Amino acid sequence: MKLLLADVLMLIGERFSGPMNFRLILQPLVATVLAVRAGLKDARENRPPYFSTLISDRSQRRGLLLEGWKSIAKVFVMAVIIDLVYQYLVDGSIRVLEALGIAAILAIVPYVLFRGPVNRLASRSRKDAEEK
Repeated sequence: MKLLLADVLMLIGERFSGPMNFRLILQPLVATVLAVRAGLKDARENRPPYFSTLISDRSQRRGLLLEGWKSIAKVFVMAVIIDLVYQYLVDGSIRVLEALGIAAILAIVPYVLFRGPVNRLASRSRKDAEEK
């Protein structure tokens, strides 16, 4: 597993100098925007932070995974397709597992990293505003 992750990270680094490198910024940015929207919605609905609840509360895990996937699925699928096109243009071959790994890093990781902290910040801001 460590080797696969190291390979995927190395491949992402190589893609910064190749064609279509704009996607390495655009896809995480879109995933982050989706995470911010979901985190703000979570705060409005007084829901607990996404990732910590996903890890700690087994009863909510399936629902949270489905909801998160519903939110990020289009970005993830586009990341896979774009990486497959990139592979074909640069190498003349297609490696699906590599594309899935890169898409996960570009789309899912930013979503998971930002949704919970946005919820916490928005909840804290809301509480501070209510106290005043």
